[in-house]
Amino acid sequence: MRKKEMIAMLLAGGQGSRLGVLTSGQAKPAVPFGGKYRIIDFAMSNCVNSGVDTVGVLTQYQPLKLNQHLGIGTPWDLDRRNGGVTVLAPHMKTDDGAWYMGTADAIYQNLDFIDQYNPEYVLILGGDHIYKMDYSRMLTFHKQNKCDVSVAALTVPWEEASRFGVMNIHDDSRIYEFEEKPPNPKSNFVNMGIYIFRWDLLRDALERDKKIHPDSDFGKHVLPMLLNEGKRMFAYPFSGYWKDVGTIDSYWAANMDLIQTVPDFNLYENFDKIYTDSDHQPPLYTGSNSEVKSSIIAEGCEVLGKVFNSILGPEVIIEEGAVVRDSILMENCYVGKNTIIDRCIIDTDCTIGDDVQIGVGENTPNSYKPGIYDTGITVIGELSTIPDKIQIGKNCVIYGKTKPEDYADLRLESGNSIVKKLNANGVRA
Repeated sequence: MRKKEMIAMLLAGGQGSRLGVLTSGQAKPAVPFGGKYRIIDFAMSNCVNSGVDTVGVLTQYQPLKLNQHLGIGTPWDLDRRNGGVTVLAPHMKTDDGAWYMGTADAIYQNLDFIDQYNPEYVLILGGDHIYKMDYSRMLTFHKQNKCDVSVAALTVPWEEASRFGVMNIHDDSRIYEFEEKPPNPKSNFVNMGIYIFRWDLLRDALERDKKIHPDSDFGKHVLPMLLNEGKRMFAYPFSGYWKDVGTIDSYWAANMDLIQTVPDFNLYENFDKIYTDSDHQPPLYTGSNSEVKSSIIAEGCEVLGKVFNSILGPEVIIEEGAVVRDSILMENCYVGKNTIIDRCIIDTDCTIGDDVQIGVGENTPNSYKPGIYDTGITVIGELSTIPDKIQIGKNCVIYGKTKPEDYADLRLESGNSIVKKLNANGVRA
């Protein structure tokens, strides 16, 4: 293999449990976003826009949809003989073999992959954030400061800092202390989970830390170890749009950011485009009585009703008299006549009957998982069916092919759930 200056290792194996039923059948980076994209598209596009042509994607939890989406990397111009995209799943070895136990352990298990390119630098990325970044500028910063490690960092509101790894720095941006999710942070300058390492230093650190921590993790173990050893570790400041879409509410809010008159995050610029794997689909059709305002409508949709402040994925059908408001509908969903959908996330391949109302009633937290569904957003999992004339409240969860008898008096009150069990064919019935 031809030697590379820098390759990227993209950590994409996370479950994303706080996204509830949206990640019950797929990894968080594979979740659709913005009508036609998937979350991983942003890190992948950042790589190609930054001139990084070799990307190892580390998968683990429910990887099928993610693997199908990545393919051989064609949408990102990463279908190459020397480099390109390579999917790296956990694998058995002669002496041991296990799931990835931590972020650093995942890289450790793929030392051979990195060695074949013998890079000077290794870029470590997460696959589950929404942002645009030029990693080549970060590499220039890394070289100019003669860094051993560079850590991309972002200033967040003080009330949010305790959710992140916090970094304390000198005036020259050199890091002198890490605090991992501190209850009382000393600063609001947080670790974005984006790192550039010198490869020789990283390889040595991974091998040493693995002997101590089987669940070796960058934030908890490797970075503090290198800091204590006096390595030159600097924070690279980032000031653009960046969202961790790890919760139902943050996922919904980040999608809604796209439909502002002047969006905080612009998908329509001619530079730094976001690329994705999308089939050629028929154009959008709107009927004579339809109405669409402040919405993103993907290819192949048929809108006969009304859509306000919402995002529709490809091939969604909205029948006459239906109203969709403040909602996200993913690919191949059907909404029947005179149905009203308000503040809802509907996953792929769902069918909503006629005269249905979703999002009515009090904002009661979900009784089963109140920490996930508590902001008034009702979520419907993939391949679900809702019969005609059903009324569904706020913070509800539906997953499966439901029937009228599943609903007491054709109602599902706020905060309640209907989750069908998997049948022998793996389908929620």
